[in-house]
Amino acid sequence: MKMPEDANQRNPLGRFINAVSATLDAPVVWFRERIVEPNRQSYPWYHQKFRRVPTIDECYTDDYVCQMEANLQFKRDRLVDNDILHILRLRFEDCVLYEGPESKEKCKGLYDEYQKAAENWFIKYGDLGAYGGARDAYMKQKHRMIWERRHGPVGSGMKETAPEA
Repeated sequence: MKMPEDANQRNPLGRFINAVSATLDAPVVWFRERIVEPNRQSYPWYHQKFRRVPTIDECYTDDYVCQMEANLQFKRDRLVDNDILHILRLRFEDCVLYEGPESKEKCKGLYDEYQKAAENWFIKYGDLGAYGGARDAYMKQKHRMIWERRHGPVGSGMKETAPEA
């Protein structure tokens, strides 16, 4: 005995469930195929482009939406900078492995580029911790600028203060 292609067609309850399902599902499928998908921009999820938003110093103190957007933008920028630093580190390590004993001379350019990027990363994101946001980075930048105005570049030591008469 040969089984029919769709076993539910013999069962009245199965036919009823299929009919109700098709009645409820058909308008949804029609709307998605005819309205939603033709009007949707298609782009790969890994190339999603976010518009730049105002930074935290451009937001008013009571504009919480602007502050949240600035914080999300800051976190996206930190992820990008982390990945750039990671790629530079991997390039330097690959160069050292490939060049062997001559790596000090041949990989010096990569090492200098990595060190400069790491220094810039630390200037912007260092000591903020895992939960540091745009406001914390802005305060860190402000305090660094005040320090440099009073004492010179960070790492050069403090200026000698003139003895008071």
